[in-house]
Amino acid sequence: MTQHYFSEKQESEFKPVKMKAELLGTEIELYTAGGVFSPKQIDAGTRLLIESAIVKPGWKVLDMGCGYGIVGIAIKKKYSLTTVYMSDINERAVQLSTMNVQLNRIEATVLQSDVFANKELDAARFDTILLNPPQTAGKKLCFQMIDESKQHLNKGGTLQIVARHNKGGEGLSRKMEEVFGNMTETAKKSGYRVYISENQG
Repeated sequence: MTQHYFSEKQESEFKPVKMKAELLGTEIELYTAGGVFSPKQIDAGTRLLIESAIVKPGWKVLDMGCGYGIVGIAIKKKYSLTTVYMSDINERAVQLSTMNVQLNRIEATVLQSDVFANKELDAARFDTILLNPPQTAGKKLCFQMIDESKQHLNKGGTLQIVARHNKGGEGLSRKMEEVFGNMTETAKKSGYRVYISENQG
């Protein structure tokens, strides 16, 4: 079976290496490895999502499909009063995220979960969910993430998604509009856009 970063288990050898990234005015050191999304550098979409994310102090934030955890870690470092959860189906991503939480000396809850299948994650409600959706996994999974996110947001909570507008992003934004009844574009760069929908209850 072909291995993807959205596969639960990775068969390639686990060889973590360190890299550095500057985000939100802070240099962050991270472990990364093959078998996760964009292992050699922070991809442009993820960077745009981090830099344009709307987050308020005290919010409960979910970095869904966290990979090696850069979104959740950058947000926690910038907004220290947030409560951060990070989740991914990929065991290796969860392992790397856990290592990176410890490396950066922050507090965050890292869970392995296929969307919201993990019981702890399913029971939680968030003020915002940040997502760079795994579009190569197909539209069905991405749409499921949008559908289920609404049920896991507090009233007034937001889903913030980044995607290439001309490579599936437009369809995702329409799905957000359909599920939430609203959708706003908040940032645009290098073909990527950030879409936000609010759970109006």
